[in-house]
Amino acid sequence: MKCISKLLVNALIIHLLLVSPSSGQMMSSEKVGAVKYTNLSEAAWSSLSHQKIFFGHKSVGYNIVDGVKDLVGLNPQANLNVAETNNPSDLANPVFAHWSNGKNNVPRSKIDAFVNTMAEGIGNLADIAFFKFCYVDIEPDTDIESLFATYDKAMSDLKKRYPRTTFVHVTVPLTVNQTGIKAWIKKILGRPVWGVNQNARRNQYNDLLRQAYKGKAPLFDLAEIESTLPDGTRTTFKSNRSTYYQLASEYTYDGGHLNETGRKKVAEQLLIFLANLSR
Repeated sequence: MKCISKLLVNALIIHLLLVSPSSGQMMSSEKVGAVKYTNLSEAAWSSLSHQKIFFGHKSVGYNIVDGVKDLVGLNPQANLNVAETNNPSDLANPVFAHWSNGKNNVPRSKIDAFVNTMAEGIGNLADIAFFKFCYVDIEPDTDIESLFATYDKAMSDLKKRYPRTTFVHVTVPLTVNQTGIKAWIKKILGRPVWGVNQNARRNQYNDLLRQAYKGKAPLFDLAEIESTLPDGTRTTFKSNRSTYYQLASEYTYDGGHLNETGRKKVAEQLLIFLANLSR
């Protein structure tokens, strides 16, 4: 009977692992200064309308650009030309230009692609230029120190080569962590819970960015915005006795990409950041 009971328990565990639904991770919270979520001022829109901006990205970037378009559509005073292009001639006039940059899961390809885009004519033509990694670019086995060294050197070289352009650094976006019965069983079995090790590594890379650039160079903290609710609560989790941040489940439709609420929130903070930078 004992053998039969053990077999039934094991069968139940396997069944739950295979078919049970999962969702964003249970999260603890920590209060920080609330992120303001209001429409941009006329002064901010005016400042943006005179800028030539280039943004290199992949899928989460398209979410953010959709958020920018949402806000432009909601604000009659907005005069922002959003265009998907990497053609230098399109930056002859003010524009919020964006373009697919590099390959996912190959972060160094994104550094190289951005450097090449600058060299092909956008460097010194853009008032502001930046690109972002995707959450899939940072995995548990990513050598973040080596990646950051490569990134830092490339950006330093760009700054020297194109002094007219202001280069912005962007933290790596986060995902939610797996939760529910699957996550609980994985913990019992000593298996990794999806998102925990990945987000921990992303947090560590973002800390390298903050240590290097915060207060010294323009830094748009995408990860902080993604993990901060409108009331200032930040979504956190613990791993190996350290506290890390994760994407708030309220801002995503699949655990990684931004839903309409999330994309508007990030887009608004980005536009406020860029408007202040341009002024």
